Amino acid sequence: MDPAPIVAIVGRPNVGKSTLFNRLIGKKMAIIAEEAGTTRDRVMQKMDCHGYFINLVDTGGLEYGKKENIEEDIQSQSHVAIDGADVILFIVDVSAELTSNDFAAAEILRKSKKDIILVASKCDNQGFEDRIYNIYELGFGEPVKISAIHKLGIESLTHTIEDHLKKQGFKKGEQIKIEDQTNICILGKPNAGKSSLVNSLLGSEKVIVSDVPGTTRDSTDTEVVYKEKTYNLIDTAGLRKRGKIERGIEKFSALRCLMAIERSDIVILLIDGSKGLTSQDAHIVSYALEHNKGLIIGVNKIDLFEEGEETRDSITHRLQRKFSFIPWAPVIFLSAKNKKNIYNIFELADKIMAERRKRIPTPEFNSFLQKITFKHVPASARQKKPKFKYGSQVEIEPPTFLFFFKFANNLHFSYPRYLENEIRKEYGFQGTAIQLKFKNQTSENEQSLKTSQ
Repeated sequence: MDPAPIVAIVGRPNVGKSTLFNRLIGKKMAIIAEEAGTTRDRVMQKMDCHGYFINLVDTGGLEYGKKENIEEDIQSQSHVAIDGADVILFIVDVSAELTSNDFAAAEILRKSKKDIILVASKCDNQGFEDRIYNIYELGFGEPVKISAIHKLGIESLTHTIEDHLKKQGFKKGEQIKIEDQTNICILGKPNAGKSSLVNSLLGSEKVIVSDVPGTTRDSTDTEVVYKEKTYNLIDTAGLRKRGKIERGIEKFSALRCLMAIERSDIVILLIDGSKGLTSQDAHIVSYALEHNKGLIIGVNKIDLFEEGEETRDSITHRLQRKFSFIPWAPVIFLSAKNKKNIYNIFELADKIMAERRKRIPTPEFNSFLQKITFKHVPASARQKKPKFKYGSQVEIEPPTFLFFFKFANNLHFSYPRYLENEIRKEYGFQGTAIQLKFKNQTSENEQSLKTSQ
């Protein structure tokens, strides 16, 4: 378990919780919109608070009364965040009058018996001083006055958090880093079962699961330990084709999803096996390939269709045909609902990370390149023919290879694909994208040529 203290931001909807969350972590991670209820899942991010490395949690709004369906799930997520928090930031909007939801939230927090910091939000509005005295009615004493948008009072707030952590006995120190932690991003169309898979792997209802497509709007991070190894699961909003992404909150969700891909090591493309493959699935894969990530294709919901070698062979054949450009990506059949084969994901992830960290000695690699370039001499439609000189592996995660050619700009577009295929035949690199870069021997102009997708 992560020993870092947890600080949760709670309050009724639309009081500025996500704005404060983004201000404290120093980047736009939580979605902000005028529409109340934008934040659905708990969003967690590590941050440094004057030497204390904390897990900051943004939550959905607390409201009074019984909710239905997904709104009820949002409420339960907020309660779980309160239960797990060491310090709670109770946000109240001073630009408006106190509501029944503010008092209901205050009552919930009192019963939790947690350390509460009352925060008066939006103190940049005119007349806020006349309304701020009403906040004392909530019974939490002197509020910390802030404006997250204009960065007013943030330093005072972080020092107040520091004081509470000190009283609880937490120690300052270096951030605990787990060197072997693998970041796994789960991608897929809306309602493919991404959140169900995360919950099954965790054995808890951390992420909201609903039959309503598009339930997950933010990307949520969750650490899980399996066989003494730590993995960070990143659940994402369902991705559509770029042209199908609507403006507003859905567009922001897509941007968060792309950011999640960028900071991941391995991407799982989760496909609803009961509905078959679509061109949209192939399009989603392109996001992972653009960032040269490891890739696993997960066929979910196998409990809903016939189990048998014939059915699986049929799906595998369709996958090979649809994803002919990524023959190196492993396929796993699973059921998030029944927890069937789900833990094979971690074992596959370990193998892929070993491939992503593989390094080929330069002398051995050049000897190999001399053979394959002699077997298939680079062709070109131009008068000056490219000629191979030497190459080496320059990076890992992803494996990156630099090739020096005379007249590299004249290489035929198919030659990088040939080189990649030969490298994979010789050295494997199963489950991960590899990157090829080409450079003119007599020029400093470098150009990256990727195998045509």
